[in-house]
Amino acid sequence: MNSIAVVNFAPKKGSVEIREIPRPEIGEDDILLEVANVGVCGSDLHQWTCDHSWPVNYPVVLGHEFGGHIVELGKRVEGWNEGDRVVSETAAVIDMNNPMSRQGLYNLDPTRKGFGYGVNGAMTRFVKVPARCLHAVPKNLSFEQACLTEPCSVAYNAVVMNSNINPGDRVLVIGPGTIGILCAAIARLCGAEVAIVGLETDNTRLEIAKQFGCEALVGDAYEWAMKYDGLGVDCVIDAAGVSATLKMALQWVRPNGQITKVGWGPKPLDFSLDPLVQKNVRLQGSFSHNWPIWEKVISLLSSGILDVRPIIGGVWSLTDWHEAFEQMHSGKVVKSVLKPV
Repeated sequence: MNSIAVVNFAPKKGSVEIREIPRPEIGEDDILLEVANVGVCGSDLHQWTCDHSWPVNYPVVLGHEFGGHIVELGKRVEGWNEGDRVVSETAAVIDMNNPMSRQGLYNLDPTRKGFGYGVNGAMTRFVKVPARCLHAVPKNLSFEQACLTEPCSVAYNAVVMNSNINPGDRVLVIGPGTIGILCAAIARLCGAEVAIVGLETDNTRLEIAKQFGCEALVGDAYEWAMKYDGLGVDCVIDAAGVSATLKMALQWVRPNGQITKVGWGPKPLDFSLDPLVQKNVRLQGSFSHNWPIWEKVISLLSSGILDVRPIIGGVWSLTDWHEAFEQMHSGKVVKSVLKPV
C-alpha cells in the first residue's frame, strides 16, 4: 500500500514534491507510526531552498516534528501497544556504543542520522520509528500541540541545559522564528526579563512573541540591552539562521555574560572575536536534545505551563505542503502544521 509523501529529492533549490512511497517495513526493534500531525521546521525550509549546511540522503521524506498512533510493533518491542498515542525523538540512527550515546548524549553522536535528512521523515501517513525514540502523549494534549515537543525540546536544551539563566536575569533572544520564540518563552519560565529582536518583516511573529510576556524589538536591541547599567544583558540566545548575528550578540552581552548559539548559519564569519576575549564571555553551542529533556517538555505542555497554541499558524493537508511552507518562509505564520490523514 502506497502513501503520498513530501519528498526532498535533490540538492537544488525547490527540489521538493509530492511522491508516492511504499508503506515502510519495520524491524524487530521498531514500531510503525500512523502520523497524526507533523510540524514544518525551519530546517525543512532550508532544505527546500537549498541553503542548509548539513548532509542530506536524497531522496528523503521531510519532517521530524511528529506524533501519532502506533499501528504495528516489532517482535522485540516491549512496553508499547497498538493504538498508543506517542511522539518521537529525532535521532533515528545512533551508535549505542559511541561514547556520547553511552552517556545518554546520543544527540551528540557524530554518526547520528535524523528523520527528514538522514532517513525518511514523517511528512507522510506511515513512518518507521525505533521504539527507543518514543514518548507517551497524555490524552489531554492534542497532537497539533504534541508534535511541537521537538522544537520545544531544542529550546529547553538551549535555555535550561546549556545556559545559566537565573530569576531576574535579562535575556535577549535574536530571531523570532519558532525556536527563538520558544527560547524566549522558556527563559520567561526561568524568571528572566526577556526581549526578542527581529526585522521589520518579522512584525507578525514579534506580536506573537509578546503573548509569552516578552518585549518585542525591531532592528537594533542596543538600547534595551544597555538600559539599566550600560553593560549589556546577562545572556544572548542567538536563534537566527545566519552567522553574522553573533557580531550583534557580542555587542549586546555584558562582560562575563553568555551567548548561546542555537541557530544554524552556513556562511563563514568575517569579523574579529576579540570582544569575546575582552569581555570574558562564554560562547555556548546548543544542538538537539535527549530523553530526559523530552519528558520535561511533555510535562510542561500537558500541564499548560508552556502553551504552544499561539505559535501555530494553521494546519494544512500534505497536498497543500507548498502553501504551508510559503506561509512560514514569508513570516506570515510562526509554525505550520501538516495533517497527513
